[in-house]
Amino acid sequence: MSNTVETQIVKMSRKDFEDFWPTFEKVINAQKTYAFESNMTLQQAFHLWCEIPQQTYVAKQGELVLGTYYIKPNAAGPGDHICNCGYMVSEAARGKGLATIMCKHSQKVAVNLGFRAMQFNSVVSTNEVAVKLWQSLGYQVIGRIPEAYRHPDKGLVDSLIMYKKLDQ
Repeated sequence: MSNTVETQIVKMSRKDFEDFWPTFEKVINAQKTYAFESNMTLQQAFHLWCEIPQQTYVAKQGELVLGTYYIKPNAAGPGDHICNCGYMVSEAARGKGLATIMCKHSQKVAVNLGFRAMQFNSVVSTNEVAVKLWQSLGYQVIGRIPEAYRHPDKGLVDSLIMYKKLDQ
């Protein structure tokens, strides 16, 4: 991530997703952070990440796709005022503040869409970088699901439920 070219966050197109596919595929194949099938096709992944959610965004510098997130209601009916998001960052952009930028952007989008809070349903407890980041942005651990995730290196590990009430 260069400081000379401004990072833009815009709605994700099919081409953007196709450009991001190598990162997406690498993340799901690692089986360390997302409970997605590792043999998912590009079309299945596009449907899951871009068609099911209410909105999906991409972070880009020029034409270079650095990361992406989706936003959707966490539940239906009387629970649809709380949203859920998922984030992925390319290896080249990790550790450079992009996840923070995308999370702050997603919170503004969430408020504009009428959501009152954001909940992450399953943050793998061994993903310490993400847990610390979300906590630094005001998210609280409100629950722990014991042995909810089969980590390829660490075996059964806990997943965390994290929550933040959004400023209206």
